[in-house]
Amino acid sequence: MHVKVARGADDLLMVYAIRAAVFLAEQACPYAEEFDGNDQCATHFIGFVGSEPACCLRARYFADFAKLERLAVRKEFRRTRVSFDVVRTAVEHVRRKGFRRIYGHARQGVEKFWAHFGAKPLSPGNDFVFSDHLYSEMIAEYDALPDAIGLESGPYVIVRPEGDWDRPGVLESSAERKPRESQQEIVRKARPAARA
Repeated sequence: MHVKVARGADDLLMVYAIRAAVFLAEQACPYAEEFDGNDQCATHFIGFVGSEPACCLRARYFADFAKLERLAVRKEFRRTRVSFDVVRTAVEHVRRKGFRRIYGHARQGVEKFWAHFGAKPLSPGNDFVFSDHLYSEMIAEYDALPDAIGLESGPYVIVRPEGDWDRPGVLESSAERKPRESQQEIVRKARPAARA
């Protein structure tokens, strides 16, 4: 089993296929409620069993917390530990981004799963309903990570691909090239030639 951050269209198609199989087909969730307009502003995680996309999870970011949501596991992979691997990876990812509070909605009956990651009910007894299921708000609080990405991490670390902050990115190799002239310098040099 392995987990990766979705990076391209093919990865997102895997995420959408898993969620459609689980939420639309199995749980009869309406399309507009499942695909709610937040997918293009989120980080998606895909868990694989062998080469098969088996599980996915979405993370979104707010002022002082990250929200983990849309955890879906294909039926044939529910007896594996892929969901634990995906959530563990997502928790570490958002913590590397500097978030110490993680918020989520646990469907009734799976609160104990989220407790494995330190989540507790935000307001016990304050359940709510959406897409025909009962949910509880959950919160997990963590200590700050010493290697969380911040301004002091430097510009090259900050521009590395999402979640791949420990490996040099393509833009670092571009730093070896000589900088181009600024637009102002090009215009300044072109003016005398145009007057002649």
